[in-house]
Amino acid sequence: MVAVRMSDIFQQHIPVLLQEAVEQLITLPGGIYVDATFGRGSHSLEILKNLDASSQLIAFDKDLEAVAYANQTITDKRFTMVHASFASLQAVLEDLNVWGQVSGILFDLGVSSPQLDNPERGFSFVREGKLDMRMDTSRGKSAMEWLADIGEEELASVLWQYGEEKFSRRIARAIVAIRAEKPITTTAELSEIVTRAIPFKRPQDKHAATRSFQAIRIAVNEELTDLEKALPQALDALHAGGRMAVISFHSLEDRIVKQFVRLHEKGKELPHGLPVKGSHFDAKLKAVGKPIKAGLKELNLNPRARSAIMRIAEKQS
Repeated sequence: MVAVRMSDIFQQHIPVLLQEAVEQLITLPGGIYVDATFGRGSHSLEILKNLDASSQLIAFDKDLEAVAYANQTITDKRFTMVHASFASLQAVLEDLNVWGQVSGILFDLGVSSPQLDNPERGFSFVREGKLDMRMDTSRGKSAMEWLADIGEEELASVLWQYGEEKFSRRIARAIVAIRAEKPITTTAELSEIVTRAIPFKRPQDKHAATRSFQAIRIAVNEELTDLEKALPQALDALHAGGRMAVISFHSLEDRIVKQFVRLHEKGKELPHGLPVKGSHFDAKLKAVGKPIKAGLKELNLNPRARSAIMRIAEKQS
């Protein structure tokens, strides 16, 4: 039922926590499922393998290349590809008449390997290309345009908050000084500016531009804002017993997910001392097990998995 060359996918992208995600997500083989971050389809294909003929899988992606890849390679009648951010979950699922009927939603956050590996996308500080960084190249400001407009204080704040870059002020000052002379148009130019702005670097540290590129990418794509918008929609999209699985690669993403689950596990606040059982608190979610991290075998095959953490939550009512 699935027409796709598997070798093409795995040459371009190694999925993280693939089996663990699918095993935890699918509780009803005949249900409706959502892959909120299609990428190159590794999770979608594995989900389809484990579903019945009566099931349905709806995939989202902001990236036009990912959408084109899905349309060219997956011909399964159970599969629907949507060009949209997962922040648009409700609008899309309502249009498809499946709102409130979903059995599972998977989020695999962050940037994908094909995006990093294509210099023209501008995500990588080790491959020279246009300074774009947009996941959806059909809309929004590129990183070049974003850097040309942002104020120095705001830029320093973004670098600190999203990249945890301790030299954020020095880097922001350097970027603003250079852009006053000429536009910053390539990844190589930005990487060089950031590297020069950092006063020292220990040999064991990551590349000097790692944190800054991450922070700018998150800001340009509004990744954390989209996640905060999507989680409440995901909860309402699920039927009782349905699950959401979220794979994060950044502490800020994971914190948003953890706090969201805890908030909806707690349910309604009742006056202290009332003789009311926990089941009466109207909790909407329940965390399923402990957060899952990649095992040693996967880490040896895919170093990118080292920062991955997956949280599973099940809708209660």
